[in-house]
Amino acid sequence: MRRVLLCLLLLPLFCLAQPEPRVGLVLSGGAARGLAHIGVLRALEEQGIKVDAIAGTSMGAVIGGLYAAGYQVDELEALATTLDWQHTLSDNPPRQEVPFRRKQDDRDFLVKQRLSFRDDGSLGLPLGVIQGQNLALLLESLLVHTSDTRDFDQLAIPFRAVATDIATGEKVVFRRGHLPQAIRASMSIPAVFAPVEVNGRLLVDGGMVDNIPVDVAREMGVDRVIVVDIGTPLRSRKELGTVVDVLNQSVTLMTRTNSEMQLATLEPTDVLIQPPLAGYSATDFGRSREMIDAGYRATQILAARLADLRPDAGGGDARLADARLPSERTPIIRSILIENDSKIGDATIRRYIRQPLGQRLDLERLQSDMSTLYGLDYFEQVQYRVVKRKDGDALVINARGKRAGTDYLRLGLNLSDDLRGDSAFNLGASYRKNGINELGAEWLTRVQLGDYQKFYSEFYQPLDAGSRYFVAPYLIGESQNIEATLDDDPVAEYRVERYGYGLNLGRQIANNGEIRFGIGQAWGEADVKIGDPELPSFSFSEGYYEAKYSFDTLDNVDYPHEGEDISVLLRQYDPSLDSDQRYRQWGINLDKAFGRGPDTFVVGGRYGRTLDRADTVTSAFVLGGARQLSGFRQDAIAGQNISLARVVYYRRMTPRSFLPLDFPFYLGGSLERGRAWNNDDDFDSGYINAASLFISLDTPLGPLDFSYGLNDASERALYLNLGRVF
Repeated sequence: MRRVLLCLLLLPLFCLAQPEPRVGLVLSGGAARGLAHIGVLRALEEQGIKVDAIAGTSMGAVIGGLYAAGYQVDELEALATTLDWQHTLSDNPPRQEVPFRRKQDDRDFLVKQRLSFRDDGSLGLPLGVIQGQNLALLLESLLVHTSDTRDFDQLAIPFRAVATDIATGEKVVFRRGHLPQAIRASMSIPAVFAPVEVNGRLLVDGGMVDNIPVDVAREMGVDRVIVVDIGTPLRSRKELGTVVDVLNQSVTLMTRTNSEMQLATLEPTDVLIQPPLAGYSATDFGRSREMIDAGYRATQILAARLADLRPDAGGGDARLADARLPSERTPIIRSILIENDSKIGDATIRRYIRQPLGQRLDLERLQSDMSTLYGLDYFEQVQYRVVKRKDGDALVINARGKRAGTDYLRLGLNLSDDLRGDSAFNLGASYRKNGINELGAEWLTRVQLGDYQKFYSEFYQPLDAGSRYFVAPYLIGESQNIEATLDDDPVAEYRVERYGYGLNLGRQIANNGEIRFGIGQAWGEADVKIGDPELPSFSFSEGYYEAKYSFDTLDNVDYPHEGEDISVLLRQYDPSLDSDQRYRQWGINLDKAFGRGPDTFVVGGRYGRTLDRADTVTSAFVLGGARQLSGFRQDAIAGQNISLARVVYYRRMTPRSFLPLDFPFYLGGSLERGRAWNNDDDFDSGYINAASLFISLDTPLGPLDFSYGLNDASERALYLNLGRVF
């Protein structure tokens, strides 16, 4: 009887001591639509819901992982609405951070896309359109404070990310590991993003096998789950109009099938949140605020159902509160280690890392260094992580060589037609063999056929790690038409052929420029192509000293919005180097871009000067063509001295895409003023005023430009250009 009474007395105490139900949050995948998860989190916090565990797939893994690592909702919302998604979802580093050597590649008229070859000569194809370089760098920078956390149960909120083994089709649940890598693997959409290799397995988007990981959350020991389903709905028969639609529908069918299986396991006490996202696509990153609001409103509507998940006791999670303290999320770096399987040496990679030892990690500078390294074109990915060691935090740089090869073939063409019978057509190719030695030597060969024929082959040998100093021997051959003018009248058109070689010594100036000093020799023939056959054809010999300075900070070589491009050439022809004549030349090209919103002005021009007596054919500069004194045909004016000043304006007419595939359309015009004259005769064109209007489309083949030009020399022309705009 005493025992019965004792039990009755203690029963209320047992009831009071019963623990609160553990709540698991399940965040599904859905690309940009997953930004609605941020609104859901805000509403849950306002309603006082305490989340004890998070399981996420794809974008759900991104939002869930950041939240579990201590990011506040305000921080997540700011990130989603201000992030440059186009840059993040591509591999290209900002052009200002690309090494100058690679910027020079943009100067060709070649097709943007290139073919890569492995060392055995076989064609190399990547495992994904996007390698995920910029995305991985972003995740590393955001989660650097979790670098010493390998057990995801030790995060502020226990967390799981789901991925798929593309080789076996198995579901892979990340419970441990490197958090940024786990999140990156979970969102690797097959064929779009390259798979992530973890412990010998190639992992892709977890949505392939478990887009709404309810089962994963339950395995974390939760009693009830809140499930957020933002999956893409199936399209109707009428909406399936293209092969792309069918492919997208195939992926959606796969994810919806496994999603429905998971949703069928929900119990009456669980809560399902389905934000109204019917009007949003998986690529609508530009509508992030609207989707966040949709997630918030959908959760607020369910406030009554969520009320019984609110803890009875007040107070918050101490571990989560600690993770959100405003203390710096950057460690003090005591050492730097290199993990490298590429063609270039560890010392070369180390040279690009400017992080001072004994100081806090400078994330902004490190991001720039990573972009520069990746821009060398030797790596599939260049990533970093921070590792806790006995002697302090170590910054580990992981540089993985390209599986698809580092030798590149680029093809392309340049077409100019004034639609009056005069046209210029050039077909070109370049082949660059990279990584000839650990310092990063390269062998570059360019061939161009057409109106202007050219062969150029250069062996570029850095003299130190980081390519500050270099030596570059080269061979050159070219053939082009030069118009001879006397007393302001063209008298002949010569075909000038020139063959030679030279040697340059130089120094790179950060990522923005270089200076070269060199000597060269050339020999050639000048034959009359059009004109009086009695005019003389002749041979010539040239030997020269030269200095070149180049500076380039343009953000885009074809349609710059900011930055400048400067090149200066000083050359002296000297009989001591077997030159027929002694004379000096110098030239300067300058373009400065000013942009605001969709509008851009480019101010600049050219100036070339021959300072002494010389043959007018072999020492001529050329002008003519679209925005090179518009109205004249391409290279119509030749003179020993030229000047050109211009202002070009263009406006982007299409909104910026948040995908790597972006085909902007521009409208613009130009005002120009230029002159050409010789030293040894009376030819002087006088100053000519010109103008043009153009429409232009940036295509995968390069800029496609259609323009109309006129000038006060009574010349008019229509131009169709596939190639450089300026």
